[in-house]
Amino acid sequence: MLKKGKTLESAQNMNIETLTTILKFSLGSLTVEKLFHILLLILVCFIASRILLKIFGRIIDRFSLDRSIKIFLMHGLKIIITFICIIIITDYLGIPTTSLVALLSVVSLAISLSIQGFLSNVCGGLTILFTRPFSVGDFIELDNLSGRVAETGLIYTKLLTLENKMVLLPNSQVSEGRIVNYTSQEKRRIEIFVSASYSAAVKDVKEALFEAINAYPDFLTDPAPDVHLRDYQDSAIQYVIHAWVPTDLYWDGYYTLMEEIKQSFDRHHIAMDYPHMNIHMIGDENNG
Repeated sequence: MLKKGKTLESAQNMNIETLTTILKFSLGSLTVEKLFHILLLILVCFIASRILLKIFGRIIDRFSLDRSIKIFLMHGLKIIITFICIIIITDYLGIPTTSLVALLSVVSLAISLSIQGFLSNVCGGLTILFTRPFSVGDFIELDNLSGRVAETGLIYTKLLTLENKMVLLPNSQVSEGRIVNYTSQEKRRIEIFVSASYSAAVKDVKEALFEAINAYPDFLTDPAPDVHLRDYQDSAIQYVIHAWVPTDLYWDGYYTLMEEIKQSFDRHHIAMDYPHMNIHMIGDENNG
């Protein structure tokens, strides 16, 4: 029985010695024990980074931010946390962190120069997402291009034109250009210029124009539609119509009013004079 106990003790001592020998085995300055500590440190950094990202994600979700902004912020936090973990691990390995930081700074500068256009689009996208000059579904005009916003991303803004063409505009161009948002307000004013003959009385022309306005029932009464004599031109008198409609009925009201004006003028026998010139010949009998 005593002999059996001694055998067991010697076996345990042998296992401990073997384990110690394995832990002291090294490749240069890297021992198995140190490698184990490095792997343990990597595991701790990984778990800590996951916990931190989860906490930051919950904090960001409390704010009413666009989905693209949330994704961008989470990616940025992930890069920062990964960089901190690399610094911690390299410091444990005895690598000078100042050299690593300098190297990463040079690499970052080279990358930023090579993707300068990409970064400008990202900055433009963030500007659009934070300032919100328009939302998805709005009808906007960008310089000479107009259409409905289909999507706003970090790189491109997708615009669906009236011809059903999908146009991808770089965000740097969108953020720096002139933006006209036609659907940001609940109502919109229709403005139409109409020319009538000098022979037609102003009262009759206004009556005909109001008759055309009243033919469309969806014009708003506050503010009420109005008609004004705008200009005395070479061949005709110019009138202007102002009528307000709900924004989504703008084009329906515009085209309906355009048709009703012509029909109303025909009923009232009012001529829409076009530019012309009267020539009187000297000595003409009809001229006296």
